[in-house]
Amino acid sequence: MFAHLSTPLLLLAFAAAGAAVWVAGIYLANATSVLAKRFGLGQALGGLLLLAVVTNLPELAITVSAALSQHLELAIGNILGGIAMQTLVLVVLDVFGLGKKAALTYRAASLALALEGVLVLAAVLVGSQLPAAVIVARTTPAGLLILVLWVVGLWLIGKAQKGLPWQAHDAAPTGSPPPKPPAPAQPQPPASTGRTGLVFLASAVVTLVAGVVLERSGDALATHWGLSGLLFGATVLAAATSLPEVSTGLASMKAGAYELAVSDIFGGNAFLPVLFVVASALSGQAALPHAGKADLYLTGLGMLLTCVYVYGLVFRPQRQVARMGLDSLAVLALYALGMLGLLAISH
Repeated sequence: MFAHLSTPLLLLAFAAAGAAVWVAGIYLANATSVLAKRFGLGQALGGLLLLAVVTNLPELAITVSAALSQHLELAIGNILGGIAMQTLVLVVLDVFGLGKKAALTYRAASLALALEGVLVLAAVLVGSQLPAAVIVARTTPAGLLILVLWVVGLWLIGKAQKGLPWQAHDAAPTGSPPPKPPAPAQPQPPASTGRTGLVFLASAVVTLVAGVVLERSGDALATHWGLSGLLFGATVLAAATSLPEVSTGLASMKAGAYELAVSDIFGGNAFLPVLFVVASALSGQAALPHAGKADLYLTGLGMLLTCVYVYGLVFRPQRQVARMGLDSLAVLALYALGMLGLLAISH
């Protein structure tokens, strides 16, 4: 559909979709914060269950379309290609969401977030080594393992919200609460739970439709300009498709919901591999064994970047360099080195 459009029309579609995603992200963050409080989910579980799933609805739609048309390589690239870039969004939130106030992982003091960070991704590397012939009733052992790990992780994080059985330095395991943020400038979310739910659903639909348009028009523009390629897809296109996470993250940070902002990223990284279950069920093939060397490399890079932030959540660094925490600085450097490695792989 988008491949046949002219460059001006593609630019218009890309800009309009980006604006729609940005506005929808602000409403999503506000509505999620209210719903998480109303249902007693907490910021970490609310971000994992609500915000992370919704901001990845475009990836779900593209995975479904690719699997039905038997384009498993497209489905795999869509699932794994953006995990490292999505983690890099936390650097953006650290610099522009907090600035010189404090490091992001110092403010988002929650061990539940550390639990989210270690969910699922390692199972992707294990499952990719299984034979493609190992599939029963359109279900693979790797896909089933990923789904079970995700569900069990949700349950454990839910338990962690109620308290963990240890303390350090006479502080709660979830960390000391951040300073009370200033009153947000954006309009207050609807008082009614029903109205808030409708706002959430409407914003989710806009994110789904506009997110797909953003991804497809961006890919078509790259092809028109002769910029398509592994490195471009993992950087520029991945940055464009991470716009929902940037929008919801900055809105959450502005409202002082730091855990919600981090949970959106970690939760999204945990949810994306679950889409392999969908891809295998719809295509009738084991999707994960089709993952290429670059796909697995980007997955490993995403795991590495996530580990840095998990350490940051545990040690809570206060020192900043260039308006970011030391963990964000390390993530930025590792991502740059990772892209050099990806360039070597592509050649």
